[in-house]
Amino acid sequence: MLIFAIDPGPVKSAYVVYDSECKEIFDAQIVENEKLLDQLDLLHISWDQNCDLAIEMIGHYGSGMPAGKSVFETCIWIGRFIQAALPLAAKRVMRREVKMHLCGSMRAKDSNIRQALIDRFGAPGTKKKPGMTYGLKKDLWQAFALAVTFAEAIK
Repeated sequence: MLIFAIDPGPVKSAYVVYDSECKEIFDAQIVENEKLLDQLDLLHISWDQNCDLAIEMIGHYGSGMPAGKSVFETCIWIGRFIQAALPLAAKRVMRREVKMHLCGSMRAKDSNIRQALIDRFGAPGTKKKPGMTYGLKKDLWQAFALAVTFAEAIK
């Protein structure tokens, strides 16, 4: 089962294409949102029944802090990505689902999620001896966490 997982942002987004059966990452990039939009528009033609689209959804966590412009921009991009992927239905996954699945705690931070993935799939490795997660950085870890959570807990 191929999973195209997106960690959206207001200007750039991270995505990972993960095969949950082979436990292999086929592609992982951080790209400008316009470029990702074009990729989704073109790629949906070649997707078949063995591919799912998972996208992290913005949620309210009761912090009492007002949402800034970047949050609303990210929401707009989420909608645009979902529309570009049609007829493939996007599954929206809340961040809290990822935290609970991988770390068992809502208090988990990005570093905890990264460590949980390393514990599960091995160290990233080196250029000469790369591990499965070699090359993942920044938001790519979050996109991979989304793909793993979708494959194991949601699908």
